[in-house]
Amino acid sequence: MTDFDDYVRPYGLFDKIDAFGYLKDLQEHPDMPRKHGRVLLVTADTPLKASRGEGKTTTTIALIDALRAQGVDAAAVLRQPSMGITAAGSKGGASGGGKSSLTHPELVDWGLCGEMAAIESAQNLLVSFAEKAVDEGRLDTVLVPRVSEVPSRSLRQITVDRGKGDLPERTVLTPTCELMQIVVLSRSMEEIERRVAAMVAGTLDGRPVTFGEFVDLWRITGILTDAVKPAFTQTLEGSPVYVHGGPFANVSIGIPSLVSVEMACARHDVVVVEAGYGADAGAQKWLDIAAREYGAQWPAAAVVVTRATTWRDDPKLSWRYPFHVHRLEGLGIPTFPLINLWEGEDDQVDSLRETADGLGFRRPIAGNLFRDGGKALEPQLDDLIKALQEPAKARADTASLHDMSVPDRIRWIAQSAYGVPDDRVIEREGFQDSLQAASDLCNKAGISLEDLVVVAVKSPATMTDDDRADQDKRTVTLKKVEAHTGAGLLQVNLTTSLTTPMPKIV
Repeated sequence: MTDFDDYVRPYGLFDKIDAFGYLKDLQEHPDMPRKHGRVLLVTADTPLKASRGEGKTTTTIALIDALRAQGVDAAAVLRQPSMGITAAGSKGGASGGGKSSLTHPELVDWGLCGEMAAIESAQNLLVSFAEKAVDEGRLDTVLVPRVSEVPSRSLRQITVDRGKGDLPERTVLTPTCELMQIVVLSRSMEEIERRVAAMVAGTLDGRPVTFGEFVDLWRITGILTDAVKPAFTQTLEGSPVYVHGGPFANVSIGIPSLVSVEMACARHDVVVVEAGYGADAGAQKWLDIAAREYGAQWPAAAVVVTRATTWRDDPKLSWRYPFHVHRLEGLGIPTFPLINLWEGEDDQVDSLRETADGLGFRRPIAGNLFRDGGKALEPQLDDLIKALQEPAKARADTASLHDMSVPDRIRWIAQSAYGVPDDRVIEREGFQDSLQAASDLCNKAGISLEDLVVVAVKSPATMTDDDRADQDKRTVTLKKVEAHTGAGLLQVNLTTSLTTPMPKIV
């Protein structure tokens, strides 16, 4: 039996933690000192503009500073941002802002400890192995895409080996790739190896061929050795923060690595987990993927962040924020509205609270977190702290959805997360063919399609095909599916979605 510090190593200005080893030690030594922390999920309104966001990271940092000031042993777990998308102005970073910031924010936003680069290199190496397998007659198609951290219009549809093989090739961003999903969902290096082995490299005469059939996988665990270890940093106030994983919530699973959250829960009483984009994306995936299907903790409470302008100033979209808050409350999760004020909005607090009261919300928490940091929240957290201290309640609706067919699961998500009933879920021409092709691929690989977990691939800025439509006219269109056999996921493209987002600044 060893101490936690034995699993921590300096890595530049951060520490890296062998979470796999630490959690294994806890499992093998139940008498080892540990805590059983509760998860506080931070999610947000669906943003009017995905690039602006509502301030989840700033809120998360302010929250742990405020909770710790109130005597609560709190920590946060964040995802790492995609460097290319952040640089291009297409989304924010992961280091907060103003007084609600991390130390060394520039390093968190621009590469951290090289995790993204390692995952990118590892999946690209797999693609290279697959391409070599084509030359050797082991494959005749390559199905796994290459990975790039930098978005480019030229990478959307390309052909390689011009004039010879003229092979089509697809490129995706690092946060959306299957290897990122595998790292986020795995709880050991052995599990990562098993999942990589189960990834479909391509086909030979129509038969799917996995990487485990022709690659010595030690070539890939070597690259990921440090990438699988969460990084440790702090807020400006000295509160503990773990950063690991970076999947987008609109086109991937949108959650930090499961081991980083489990490790933090073993170290702290409250762990604030930030889920990407809005409640229809990140929160939906924490609840329905991480918790229901992968054994992560059901939140003890949730905070739904919004800007004062987002939820009130566009009448056609004013339904979205109340929908998120009431949905989480309906799942038995005490849900606290949090209004992230910008400069010049302090005088709106009373009217915002009146509006919230009329909607049946809990009393909103409000403050300019960029300007004032956690001090803005300290006097407002009594009810939240009380909710976090309540005993966990067993609920039947936290069960796995695996007893439902894939189409039923998709429709269930549309109904529960977007408010669109069965009869207004539309299948675009070709969707059933895509579903059948994925089913055939899985069957030939010895995998049941029904065993895969559904991941909604959607626009980060809309919940339905047209959020401005009247309630009885809102629809969700199903476009295509893609099986990630290694990650155990079935990605379903719906509404307006781009798997390779374009930069705003070129």
